[in-house]
Amino acid sequence: MRQYAFIGLGTLAMSMLERVAEVTDQIIVIDKDPALIDRVKDLVKTAFVADVLDEDAFEKVLPDPVNVALVDLAPDIEASLLVTHRLKKLGVQEIIVKADSDEKAELLGLLGATRIVNSDREAAARIVPLMLSTTLYNFLPIGGELVMAESEAPHALVGKTLIEADLRQKQGVNVIAIRTKNSSSYRNLDREYRLAKDDCLLLVGLEKDVFAFSGLPLSMSASRRTSTLNSILKPSTKHRG
Repeated sequence: MRQYAFIGLGTLAMSMLERVAEVTDQIIVIDKDPALIDRVKDLVKTAFVADVLDEDAFEKVLPDPVNVALVDLAPDIEASLLVTHRLKKLGVQEIIVKADSDEKAELLGLLGATRIVNSDREAAARIVPLMLSTTLYNFLPIGGELVMAESEAPHALVGKTLIEADLRQKQGVNVIAIRTKNSSSYRNLDREYRLAKDDCLLLVGLEKDVFAFSGLPLSMSASRRTSTLNSILKPSTKHRG
């Protein structure tokens, strides 16, 4: 059974802990704040009040093999670096660390973090396209340049089937489901269904192709980039395992 460790109960850790605890109680939590530990102690197998900078105390409360560790000690970079290094020495395979700058993310990656989380940047990656476009309802970066999005069906496609529209060949996007105007859920694809005004399409494709499909205007400099949002937001993907 997989074992999880949450080290530092910041906002990211607290929100993730609630989700993980719905699936398993094989969780160890460490934080120096007794009030935070008291809030989560009934959700987890073990909860410790401890100073993670104390190496002896840290190793005593984390004796069991841990498969996944989440470190949420930002903006305390010293503590984040030390804990990441110790987890690496203990053989933890997946080390997820919250960072608040690219410079700190680079240091954490060098010390063994397998995934760096910058919640502000990742939130911006989802929200910026929605601010810029009037036809995008949702936007989710999947990895690299690939994204998933909910988009209003363009007027030019109304009355056409997806086969007639041939979006994969003509615009580089794949429609995986359709939600009609008066429905709250997506329907399976129907080869005979003709798109109607206000239909919502669930798309997968390259970021630039999804932007183009949704009519998002790009500057000349942005259109020449491989990935518009990646250029703007400068994510530290090279540090992720």
